[in-house]
Amino acid sequence: MDLFTFLTCLPNALDKDIGREFAAAWSVEYVEKGSRIATQGEPDPMERIILDGQATSQITDPEGRAVCVSFHTGPCVVTPNVARTRNGISLVSINLITDALVAQMDSRALTELMLASEPIREWANGILQHELARKADREWCLAALGGADRLAWFRKDFPRHEGLFGHYLIASFLGVTPVTLSRLRSAERNATLD
Repeated sequence: MDLFTFLTCLPNALDKDIGREFAAAWSVEYVEKGSRIATQGEPDPMERIILDGQATSQITDPEGRAVCVSFHTGPCVVTPNVARTRNGISLVSINLITDALVAQMDSRALTELMLASEPIREWANGILQHELARKADREWCLAALGGADRLAWFRKDFPRHEGLFGHYLIASFLGVTPVTLSRLRSAERNATLD
């Protein structure tokens, strides 16, 4: 999808004139599969929109174990900078798992546009509210649900993702091991056959 179309479509649609002006403020580039567009522990001043392609946000612990904390399937806004950085340093690594078309803008430039334009401010605040609600939903899922219910929640909230992302990433996102995820799926298939 092109950036102008993304910015002017629902649910947070900008009108066409503002959308055209706003789209011109972003730079768009093709980025190859396997690239990292943000690295945990390094400066990251950018806001990003994935127009086409898939990526994951992951946090790596001191022992080198990575945990998937978010999926990004274009077209989508990547978690806003304010929610994934502290003092300008990225809390996550964002890895492209497919080739992607990525739009980006310095977060300070976006803040200036938000201050100058109420529609852009409303658009950006809507994106941030949506992302914070998604994070709260995942936290609730991890705290309140068992493995089978986590998988059911995932399938309801991310209906296409099982076919787009590796099962090890899904298992990590759900806070289970890949073996546990495999067993949950097998038990589900067996229950369907009975």
